[in-house]
Amino acid sequence: MKLISQLLLLSHFITMIGCNKSIGQKKSLSTQEGAQSVDSIKTENVTFESEGIKLAGTIYSPKNPHSAVVIVHGSDQVPRMTKLAVLLAQNDILVLTYDKRGVGESGGVYAGPEVGTNNIRIENLNLLAKDASSAVNVIHKKNENLPIGLIGASQAGWIIPITANKNALVEFMVLLSSPTITTLEQLRFQFYTNGRTDFWDNHTEQDAREHIKNDPDKYQFEATDPKESLKTLSIPGLWVFGEKDIQIPVKMCIEHINTFKTQNKPFEYVLFPSLGHNTNKTEPIEISVNWIKQKSLEIMNNK
Repeated sequence: MKLISQLLLLSHFITMIGCNKSIGQKKSLSTQEGAQSVDSIKTENVTFESEGIKLAGTIYSPKNPHSAVVIVHGSDQVPRMTKLAVLLAQNDILVLTYDKRGVGESGGVYAGPEVGTNNIRIENLNLLAKDASSAVNVIHKKNENLPIGLIGASQAGWIIPITANKNALVEFMVLLSSPTITTLEQLRFQFYTNGRTDFWDNHTEQDAREHIKNDPDKYQFEATDPKESLKTLSIPGLWVFGEKDIQIPVKMCIEHINTFKTQNKPFEYVLFPSLGHNTNKTEPIEISVNWIKQKSLEIMNNK
């Protein structure tokens, strides 16, 4: 029985899908003792270019990596995600994390609710995908023999599939609390839940679906649909969801993934009934790390 099957039951302006804190910054993430101590992990600060600007980041190198990942940001003004990078490196994963465009030591202009701009317009998501693709090229040069993947939360669910389509070096992806619905559909749902933590105590799945289908959009812009990118991908993907999420309609997203699975896409998901949008907890991260190790071994064996 496959691992995922065993674990299955286990605004203001355009926001904010879920990444009001980055997965590397949440206090709930336990930096447990991993395969290596922090002292044994080498770090290297790097700069690289993307669309005419310089981005700054750090590479975390374990002694014997089995794979490499680039950490993709959510929606916030997020610098490099050092805690998550260390945890992944402790588990023998080569990691590149960088300051988001317009944040920290990276150049460019940040778009987002904090500065009153639309960070989920298609132009911005494509720009951030190009940044992630440039980061993939950097980590590939660090070790050209390793399978490379992308990991990110929330808004990264729109960015990662675009990046994987742009860059053939990407061989797997891990998406935490990430949408498979369009940007406009996500906004309809988020405006409906309005931050109410008891939303699912007072509404049904049918209520949410009807609202997402029929509610008029408060803002007019071209929607990004991650399914358009996902349908062209054949790389393994893992989605990690919390059933009580009020930022994205999880059951709708799972339905989309199941449709892809019937088309023989190598997509899997894990659902945690007690969690909400913050799946940045010990068990979900451990599952993600083990999944990366498993898929990396399969990729290496198939080469």
